[in-house]
Amino acid sequence: MIDHAVSTNPAHVLDVATGPAGVALDLAARTDARVTGLDVSEDMLGRGRRNVVAAGRSSRIALVLGQGERLPFPDSTFDAVTFSYLLRYVADPAATIGELARVLRPGGTLASLEFAVPPNRFWRTWWWLYTRAVLPVAGGLLGGRAWFDVGRFLGPSITAHYERFPLAAHIAAWEDAGLCDLGLRRMSLGGGLVMWGRRVPSDVDAGSSEP
Repeated sequence: MIDHAVSTNPAHVLDVATGPAGVALDLAARTDARVTGLDVSEDMLGRGRRNVVAAGRSSRIALVLGQGERLPFPDSTFDAVTFSYLLRYVADPAATIGELARVLRPGGTLASLEFAVPPNRFWRTWWWLYTRAVLPVAGGLLGGRAWFDVGRFLGPSITAHYERFPLAAHIAAWEDAGLCDLGLRRMSLGGGLVMWGRRVPSDVDAGSSEP
């Protein structure tokens, strides 16, 4: 995801669902850009701010409270936008992608990382067993009840998301938001998905998939 976000040497990057600012810190390390990280959780942002200070990146990384589906920025603000593990937590994933594209400058890059359901039946069976049995038990043993609950939630949450919003709908939403040159790469035997694309340049008809 970060490779695609930094490929055009952006000057200002937005990382949505930044959490403890891991992606924001990687973006700052890979570019000279100003990085804005946004998250809906004040607790996560507090941890992120401590991480940013510890890394000596306070002059280039700003962390703000906000929702990915209602970004507090003007149109065409950023040269690149990234988001991670966001779409399962919004009511309307397609509208959220449109909002992310709104703040992206024409020609800028949108890149994402999400969990996914493996398409191969063999790996999907093992993935189902891992997410329903191994994750909760391992979480409980290593982190107690809270991590047991996280592990128990994750697999059903991913499955429910793709039943409601399958991969074809993801691709259609990106295209409908005015993004072109779409690419995707399945990771971890299909359990992860990286997607990327460019906002259609202003001198190109938004209805065309060609730059």
